[in-house]
Formats: sequence, C-alpha cells, structure tokens
Amino acid sequence: MSKRVKIIIPVPVDLDGVENRRSQLPEAWIRPGYEVEFVSVKNGASLGDSYYDTLLMDMFVFEAGLKAEEEGYQAVCIDTVSDSGLYALRSRLEIPVFGPGQTAFYTASMLGHKFSVITMWDEWFHLYRKTLNDYGLKDKLASLRSINTRPDLSELLSGKEEIIFEKLERESWKAIEEDGADVIVLGSTTMHQSYQYLKERLPVPVVNPGLVMYKYCEVFLELGLTHSKKAFPSPEINKDEVVFNSLMHQN
Repeated sequence: MSKRVKIIIPVPVDLDGVENRRSQLPEAWIRPGYEVEFVSVKNGASLGDSYYDTLLMDMFVFEAGLKAEEEGYQAVCIDTVSDSGLYALRSRLEIPVFGPGQTAFYTASMLGHKFSVITMWDEWFHLYRKTLNDYGLKDKLASLRSINTRPDLSELLSGKEEIIFEKLERESWKAIEEDGADVIVLGSTTMHQSYQYLKERLPVPVVNPGLVMYKYCEVFLELGLTHSKKAFPSPEINKDEVVFNSLMHQN
C-alpha cells in the first residue's frame, strides 16, 4: 500500500490555488510508493500578516490535521514556513508532523554558519522571529530581508516572475555581501517558483522549504521515525469535537 501524506494549505484557496501549491512538488521528486494530497483549510487566515491572522492559521491548520490518522495518512506536512499548528498536531497525533520552517532552518544551519531569510514583505518577519526563537536558532540568522511586495497566496508568483525574481536576487546578494549569509532560505512555500532561478544565480545554497520538508518526511517514514511523545505528550482528554463544532459548525 502507498504511504499517504497530507499536506495542509494554511489559507482557504480554490482548486486552481491548490494546483499552484501542488506544483512546488514535482512528481519526479515523489518516490514510488507515496501518495501526496494537498488539502486546503476550510476557513481562516488571509495573509499571515499579523499575530491575529497567524492565530487563525494555527486554529484551522490544527483542525485540518486532527483526523489525519483516522483518514489513513502516514504523515502530515504543513504548507507554511510559519509552521502553524505544528506542535499542537504533534501532541494530538502519533504519525509524524512536519513544518517547512523548522526543516528549512535546521537544514540551512547544516549547510553554513549563517543564513538569511528572503521573503515577500516585512509583514512576515514576525513569523520567522517566533519560530527561530522557538527552535533556538537566532544566533544562526544573518538577516531577514524582504522585497516589500504584497504576496498572492493563491496565484503565487505567476505572471510576475520577471520583476519578482530580480528583486529576490538583489536582496539575496545584499544578504550574502552585506549581512554575511552563507545560505539563503526562501521565506515562504509560496515563493517556490523562484527557487531554480535563484539557485542558478547565487554563489551559496538556496533552501526551498516545501521541497526540503517533503523529502524529510519520506526519510522519516522510511526510517520509522516520528516525534517523541515525551516532548509532545498526548492530551489526557480528547476534545476534537469541541474544535470541529467551534470552528466549522456555528451558524
């Protein structure tokens, strides 16, 4: 039987939006024996531009992942570098749960002494500050840089490649030459279309968070590894229905 992996899109998008997200993971990168499903949350955040919005992402990503084991999935991946709902889902589930922020930042730390996060706009900086603090990686950060361009979380970079890619390249060079970055991390899985362009033009490794997260997922499943229940203990009392009733079924 195939190993089923559920990848949760943290904002509600239509079918075209789901396909745009799915395109970050080419079929050639999926090993035989895996079935990957991108699933959008049913409600919630818009842009992740504030603490308010990231709380909504936490809530609805958590709801979307709660039944993953019962649905027959062997792993859950969260399609946002904010790692929304990551620890809560690890507490609730036995199957492994992955976030692209954590996997990308630790990977960057293995590839160099300092890394920079290059992102779309300053409004996402709070996401990285929180997770880098949680993961104890603040001393590995060379800088946070943005191109000050409002993101489109459904269309992504389509139709804007020529302008956006050049802006990202300029900020990446500043991070390398002025901030001392040895590695560049894309600040969002929605920026995956710029990965190949930057990889071919920059003299340091470029980490594509969504792709790195998924490949870690395959490795963990093949090694039979999942998160420690000592670190992420299960709740004594299961209140899943409270979550579903509160988030999805109010009039």
